[in-house]
Amino acid sequence: MTNGRRAIGLDIGGTKVAGAIVGEDGTVHAELRRNTPDTSDADTMTTLLREMVEELRGDAEGADVSAIGVGAAGTVEWPVGRIRWAPNNNYENWDVRGLLESACGLPVVVDNDGNVAGLAEARLGQTRNDDMVLLTVGTGVGAGIVLDGKIYRGAHGLGAEVGHMNVNPDGPQCGCGNYGCLEAVASGTALTRMGRSAALHDPRGMIATLAAEAGGEVTGQHVTMAAMAGDSTAASLFQRLGRSLGIGIASINAIFEFEVVLIGGGLVDAGELLLEPARRAAREFHYGPPEVRPIPPVLPATYKGDAGKIGAGLLALEET
Repeated sequence: MTNGRRAIGLDIGGTKVAGAIVGEDGTVHAELRRNTPDTSDADTMTTLLREMVEELRGDAEGADVSAIGVGAAGTVEWPVGRIRWAPNNNYENWDVRGLLESACGLPVVVDNDGNVAGLAEARLGQTRNDDMVLLTVGTGVGAGIVLDGKIYRGAHGLGAEVGHMNVNPDGPQCGCGNYGCLEAVASGTALTRMGRSAALHDPRGMIATLAAEAGGEVTGQHVTMAAMAGDSTAASLFQRLGRSLGIGIASINAIFEFEVVLIGGGLVDAGELLLEPARRAAREFHYGPPEVRPIPPVLPATYKGDAGKIGAGLLALEET
């Protein structure tokens, strides 16, 4: 790559769309954020992305961007750039690449949001290994699997849906329609569901009080705030969430044998509230004696919630 190239990286999540001008060394030169529209259909989302691109290109740092990269939650057909379906958004068979190239006049690359986040960590993270997985714990649970230094996508570019492997068939229903997916028990959506249940059982507790003071329903953010303030009920919810995440980590590591497991996404900001029970469960359900089959360390990702937009920009620079 020519030194100094820049691209626009867009990260589409269940609740927000993050955008940035990204250099090939991962530097973010400008950034913005928009809430994901409630409709989140293909037409609405295309308009939103076009407006974000125009705003970023209008920035002083964005005059010379050469490509656009998009990371999106959902099943993305690689390298076609079409999102076939998404469990937490309303777009379906959305030709992101074609529509955005026509609207913006720049080459566009589209991949799953977990893949692009994994790319950022593999290329630029503090823990750079050829065999690793990044789990992004946000509205859902995404994953970027790196094997032998390359992003694993599967035969048709539709693989690595770690958030939808089943960890408890008798568990709650997932946004995908199945029951007991890892995403259904170890995501921000799961934390919100558990927090609302806890608030109903204890309407005078800290979780319910924080939501009432904010004038809305309980969210995962209220649970996080309460846990960080020392509330025992909220802390117990993180214990449940982290344990489920650790079970998923042990299960996927039994298949691939990673050197390291990285945790990113919005919930990693909770730190050890999430990571400690996840590590404990990953050890408890690990396959084989540790002296024979090492347990990979579970560490916070370098870029945390920023990995998606940075990785999308890097992917655009690498593929164009």
